[in-house]
Amino acid sequence: MKSDATLVAQAQQGNEAAFEQLVLRHQRYAFNVAYRVLSDYDEAEDITQEAFVRAWRGLASFRGEAKFTTWLYRIVHNLCLNRLPKLRRNLQQVKPLEEALSHPAPFLPDLFETRERVAFLHHQLDRLPEKYRLVLTLRYLQNLSYSEIADVLEVPMGTVKTHIHRGRRLLREELRQWEKQTARDNSGVESRQNAPHPEEGMSYALF
Repeated sequence: MKSDATLVAQAQQGNEAAFEQLVLRHQRYAFNVAYRVLSDYDEAEDITQEAFVRAWRGLASFRGEAKFTTWLYRIVHNLCLNRLPKLRRNLQQVKPLEEALSHPAPFLPDLFETRERVAFLHHQLDRLPEKYRLVLTLRYLQNLSYSEIADVLEVPMGTVKTHIHRGRRLLREELRQWEKQTARDNSGVESRQNAPHPEEGMSYALF
């Protein structure tokens, strides 16, 4: 399979088939980024299509200093900002979290060990503020590094770390509440299963 760099070089020479391979390879990921931010399927589709149109038109200016995906996600991000102007302001407004970030809590990938947890965490991710959805999607679903996310969002890396920390904390709090409720529900089911049948409890009193 050809690398992105090879396909980009061929596409820059006018090879449309090479660019089409890039589209097929990355359209799902670009859509996921847009959808996590906008929470609207149709809007995310429009953003994805427009992003690749802009990528094709601007491909001559791509110098390969960053990965193609980083450059593409930046286009997607900027298009999302046009839909959500307040997102840029929110991404820039960060209070210091030096103490918290010096001892960041792990994301605990093992929390995804069950389908129920996966579904719950994805649902909660969709409910987070846009700035947290975006950085967590880029970090954990698209596997971008902190520096790559900073390049995509055009913000300092410390800002990226802060948003990721806060987003993870919100998810952990929701997950903790969900686990407590699930444990209570399961405990109730077991108690009902182990309890004597009403007729069994009455039989001795009747005789």
